[in-house]
Amino acid sequence: MRALKERLSEFLFPTESDAWLSILRVGLGFQITLYSLSLRNDWNYLLAGADSGLINRDLTEALLSIESRFAPRLGWLATLGAHVGLREETVLSILWICLLVAGCGLMAGIFSRTSAILAWFLHLCAAKSGGFVSYGVDNFMTIGLFYLMLSPLPDRYALDWQLRKSQPEDSPLLGFWRRVLQLHLCATYFFSGLTKCLGSGWWDGSNVWRALIRPPFNVIDPEMLVRWKYLFPVAGVFICLLEIGYPFFIWSDKTRKIWLICICAMHAGIGLMMGMYLFALIMVILNVAAFGSGPVRLQRESTSLRPQEVVP
Repeated sequence: MRALKERLSEFLFPTESDAWLSILRVGLGFQITLYSLSLRNDWNYLLAGADSGLINRDLTEALLSIESRFAPRLGWLATLGAHVGLREETVLSILWICLLVAGCGLMAGIFSRTSAILAWFLHLCAAKSGGFVSYGVDNFMTIGLFYLMLSPLPDRYALDWQLRKSQPEDSPLLGFWRRVLQLHLCATYFFSGLTKCLGSGWWDGSNVWRALIRPPFNVIDPEMLVRWKYLFPVAGVFICLLEIGYPFFIWSDKTRKIWLICICAMHAGIGLMMGMYLFALIMVILNVAAFGSGPVRLQRESTSLRPQEVVP
């Protein structure tokens, strides 16, 4: 039992540098900045109340209250602004600016912890209040920001460290939160691949066809899709095997790099062929942060230890 406990502790709290945390911080900051800029013209229109919004936000938040009364929402902040004499449009504009500033702060590493918490809370409020127009990218952005704000910020590449003029100390939580992110991605890909394998739509390529021709994701000309229709079953089988094999091949040093490249290439292809650029970006950021810096670091360590191992 003692040996098992030590192995479990080594697995959950590995010795890690903060390179992965820098990738996650900068990547999520860039993601939040692009997310804010993409909604600049439609922010108030999508998230306003019943009088001027595209969708009644009160209806969305009423449905949200059935699931949980404690889930963050923009209605809380709009009500708070009304108490100090601010109109709803003004409150929403201020929140958009705060979200953009938080994204820029994460990229630069200024007030990293505060920026991470602010970005997580504001994005979660927007995603929950705009539930009818949100999709997978919002879920994974929330996941990434949640792990980021709990991680030992700031990292050594943040401006916060430069301003403090102190040396960063490696924390055992660096390895722990990266391990949690790795396990989260493994579970996500495995069950996603398992769900795809249980149906016939991915094996015969029909789901790939439907995904590419469904508005507003029909970016590619239908005539071109018809010409390449014979590749759809191959693509469907490849995606199924890639996702369901993710937790088995991403851990090994021999297969990690090729699996990481394939999974990032898959998301990049989804982004380009379906116009889901933000979704592709967040998945690449999470994968590179979770497994990207590991193979290089481990390879260097093993190389440096080889000469010492042969010394009698």
